[in-house]
Amino acid sequence: MAPHSLETFDLDFFDDAPVRHVIDVRLPVTPQRAWAEFTRQNTLDWCRAIKSIEFTSPPPYGAGATRKAVLGPGYVTLQEDFFHWTEDAEAGRYHNAFRVKSANVPGIRRFGEATQIDPADVGCRLRWTFALELPTKSKAVTAFSGPASSTVYKTIEADTLKYFAHLPSAA
Repeated sequence: MAPHSLETFDLDFFDDAPVRHVIDVRLPVTPQRAWAEFTRQNTLDWCRAIKSIEFTSPPPYGAGATRKAVLGPGYVTLQEDFFHWTEDAEAGRYHNAFRVKSANVPGIRRFGEATQIDPADVGCRLRWTFALELPTKSKAVTAFSGPASSTVYKTIEADTLKYFAHLPSAA
């Protein structure tokens, strides 16, 4: 399928998007280790809902970096553009956000993710926000915000917790 361009947005979209899902969990690794896993080539290979993620720009990654994501069994392909990226390794605080520039499926107006990692009493806190806007109320809205999507997000959360539970704390 030909790519469909999506609309742009800023960080505030993650607070006021029509459809939002937030995964807010503790991981038993240092913030630095978690950040290294979330920002490496082929990240999220631990998630069953994601077929592949590949940075399409060279390292070092930061604002302006691009990725290609293939979801599910490979039917949905997204072109992602990171527009926000901050790293404070000394404080153990990390944050990035991307917006999807194009998708090979129609029916999405805006979509993106923001990943925030901060120190916690033990390990780190991951706050992973998914934000979506669809053009109209349609079957797609139900698919992205109903019980089926809730199951996908729960699977992503469970897979992430399982992966980090078995990961050595040091990078």
